Amino acid sequence: MAQCPLCNSLVEIEVFCPHCNKKLDDSGKVSDYLDPYCHYNDEETVKMGDGYPNTATDQICPHLMTCSECGYDEVRFIQEIE
Repeated sequence: MAQCPLCNSLVEIEVFCPHCNKKLDDSGKVSDYLDPYCHYNDEETVKMGDGYPNTATDQICPHLMTCSECGYDEVRFIQEIE
């Protein structure tokens, strides 16, 4: 089963805000915001309900990146590794 390198602290990502150029914070998986109990489910079940149709088939993990300075946010898809 593939694992997200960002969730497992194997890599760090540097993404900058297009508005104020501050480094965006990784606020975690999008699914954590959609369902507070999703961490009790297996990863494949979570991916089926995360709102993104290709997360399971493409083995990607959607992360919410936020700017603490201006409030900008965006979703970044992190490629999972085997």
